[in-house]
Amino acid sequence: ERMMVEWKSAIYAFYSPVPTIGYVAGRRCHIFKCLGKSCKHLVWCFLDTGDKASTGNMWKHVKLCWGEDVLSTAQEVANLDVARKVIKGYAVNGSIVVAFKHKNKGKVTYLHRQHTKVETWYSLMKTGWPGYYLPHPSTVLCDIKIMFANTWNRIAKILQEYDGKLHFGTDAWTSPNHKAFVVFSVHLANNGKPLSMVLDIVEVARVSSIGIDSHLMLISKWLVSHRIKSC
Repeated sequence: ERMMVEWKSAIYAFYSPVPTIGYVAGRRCHIFKCLGKSCKHLVWCFLDTGDKASTGNMWKHVKLCWGEDVLSTAQEVANLDVARKVIKGYAVNGSIVVAFKHKNKGKVTYLHRQHTKVETWYSLMKTGWPGYYLPHPSTVLCDIKIMFANTWNRIAKILQEYDGKLHFGTDAWTSPNHKAFVVFSVHLANNGKPLSMVLDIVEVARVSSIGIDSHLMLISKWLVSHRIKSC
């Protein structure tokens, strides 16, 4: 409570009023939860550092989650209490104009600078769906990795438990940028119907027609032993 008295920056309006006290790797910290719609991001502010009052991480997240326009407009309100009411109103109706109407000293103003590449993409994605949630790129990357791992394990299980012959195939081609690729596929019968799946695509460092059959055979054996049997 003693430290909360000194929190007068508008940045605190974007987070829960009372943070949680926790420990990360034995270090005591304040844990702030973002108030953004569908956002569960937590910001840790460690208390054992010389700059324990620093809000750099909080500013960085708000710019990505809420946008620079909302952040800059929130800084212009009279105090933190008013800023909290403004942020609460914006979270409900999603309109920056309505949220800050009559909350500031003067007329509602608009930013006329050109959008950045990220802001343009966000505006395009939210056109027609203002309440649409756009996950952070790191969240998308994590989900893709999980989906890839689950799919990999599922395919490996199907091939390992398949009661029959598996036919592996390869194909090679050169892309328009003069990069050579080799694709490995598997062919089998599933419920009486042919099924084909791509197992991997490999970029070839050097292209040579000499002994290509033997090289492809070695790569295929490596693929089966390391990619399928290891799962």
